[in-house]
Amino acid sequence: MEFAFTEEQQMIRDTAAGFLAEVSTSAAVRAAMATERGYDTELWQRICSEMYWQAIHLPEAFGGMGLGYVEVVAMMEQMGRYLLCSPFFSTVCLGANALLVAGSQEQKAHYLGQVCAGEATATLAFNGGLNRWDAGAVTATYTTDGDGYVLDGEYRYVVDGHTADLLLVAARTAGSAGEEGISLFILGADTEGVTREWLPTMDQARKQAAVTLSGVRVGADALLGTEGDGWPALRTVLDLASIALAAEQVGGCQQLLDMTVAYTSERVQFNRTIASFQAVKHKAADMMLQTEVARSAIYYAACVAQEALEGGPMAGELAEAASVAKSYCSDAYFAVAGDALQLFGGVGFTWEYDVHLYFKRAKSSEHMLGCGAQHRERLAALLLD
Repeated sequence: MEFAFTEEQQMIRDTAAGFLAEVSTSAAVRAAMATERGYDTELWQRICSEMYWQAIHLPEAFGGMGLGYVEVVAMMEQMGRYLLCSPFFSTVCLGANALLVAGSQEQKAHYLGQVCAGEATATLAFNGGLNRWDAGAVTATYTTDGDGYVLDGEYRYVVDGHTADLLLVAARTAGSAGEEGISLFILGADTEGVTREWLPTMDQARKQAAVTLSGVRVGADALLGTEGDGWPALRTVLDLASIALAAEQVGGCQQLLDMTVAYTSERVQFNRTIASFQAVKHKAADMMLQTEVARSAIYYAACVAQEALEGGPMAGELAEAASVAKSYCSDAYFAVAGDALQLFGGVGFTWEYDVHLYFKRAKSSEHMLGCGAQHRERLAALLLD
């Protein structure tokens, strides 16, 4: 397998870095954080119309660019580096991926066309508020109603759930447990019976919400895939999202490393810059090592993810690759963020410096979609199967 970027992939990565350095400055991030929506709608439309990132890996048949998951990961890395406030992760890595994996051709043509045109944002809701990210996290229920369904339940940790136009939700039949009886549905956020509430969190740069479904009626065309057999598709979507989130974590690691090296090269103690002290050099070297190892994990996982989307021979390795990437990157990001705070000293957690923003993102993303310990337990179970 070739792990070097192609010329086109390198160009996409460099273009993303240059664009985000211009539009996702510290001031822009802080301005977006202060709003309930959590992002600048004009910037999002600019991303959709000028950069076309929302369609990067979506098939050309539905209006997308038809590129691969390596390109998605390359952009997520840069978004994590610059803490871009946008609905990209929720729309592309959660909502659109759910449609790609589980949707029918008609559903893909209808909804992915809206995403590609920049007309709709989307997100995935499946966790009922439990500290777990497997099938047991699905607590919402559905019942059949003639040719349609009635959905009831509450979801937590829904990324951009209070602003998304489309909701892809997981629910189970009453009395079912574990991986059995789970189905996926798509509905408009303005559907009668849907209530959404923004939930302020520690990481103000990524908004989350609670979504409640109370007697929500949807037609048969809202069902994605086969009724009661939605867990395999949902598991694939969560693995794809975990890889994208891990890539964002690597971007944060790189930015923290760069910021720390720059700061320690300027701060003077005992008539010399602290970057010249051996202990500081060792700490920076450890940060770089963790960042580079994490980067290797995400790009291998990205190659496996592309195989999974195409039905290639490595598709069966998706769960393992996703858990390896997410477990290592979660631990690495938080460790690098902690080291950066130490090397910045007392100013690191002041509002004027950006280090605390990355520290909060590191802790938030560590637990989203499963922390390192949970993914290592999953890896152990996979090895025993």
